[in-house]
Amino acid sequence: MPGFLQRFMPRDGDFFLLFQKQAENIVAGAQAFSKMLEHYTGVPEQVQIIKAIEHQGDEITHQIFRKLNQTFITPFDREDMHELCGTMDDVIDLIDAAASRFVLYRIDTVRPGTIELTKVLAAATVELSSAIHAMETPDKALHRVIEINRLENESDRICRTLIAQLFEEEKDPVQIIKWKEIFEVIETAVDKCEDVSNVIESVILKNA
Repeated sequence: MPGFLQRFMPRDGDFFLLFQKQAENIVAGAQAFSKMLEHYTGVPEQVQIIKAIEHQGDEITHQIFRKLNQTFITPFDREDMHELCGTMDDVIDLIDAAASRFVLYRIDTVRPGTIELTKVLAAATVELSSAIHAMETPDKALHRVIEINRLENESDRICRTLIAQLFEEEKDPVQIIKWKEIFEVIETAVDKCEDVSNVIESVILKNA
């Protein structure tokens, strides 16, 4: 009987390790994206590197969902685990989507301010990873959550400024459409980092 029961007992560390692995993968994706914009050569090859990171994120997501389906008792609320996993997957998907648009739209040069916005995204992913790693020490995690909220506000401000400048400076309507979408996808990725932080905060408060 103990052997039978053991199969249904949670190994909390396994779940937390998978979430931590996913968070580190998100950081890698954001850093690769920033590097691509800072060294804007061989862009298709750099986009493929980011796409490979996104595929790795998909595999980690599948591992978490498979483990959820096989585990009778989870370390925290099952719905929260689904949401945490899903929102983290959204972040890396959006990083890949933003990077891919530079190839899809045949962007020749990076507009001023784009790298600044991407650096805020990269900083938000670092804070996200720190929050995930600190989930078992709530005070530290909540401190990271507050910083992610600040970075989301900062990205929103930069995005609005960049779009205003775009409409003021760019005369080609096609370029306006392309760049407005790029800015908004990057900003949405930061929004998703905040969504992850909101789930983390909710989990901490529920289990306080």
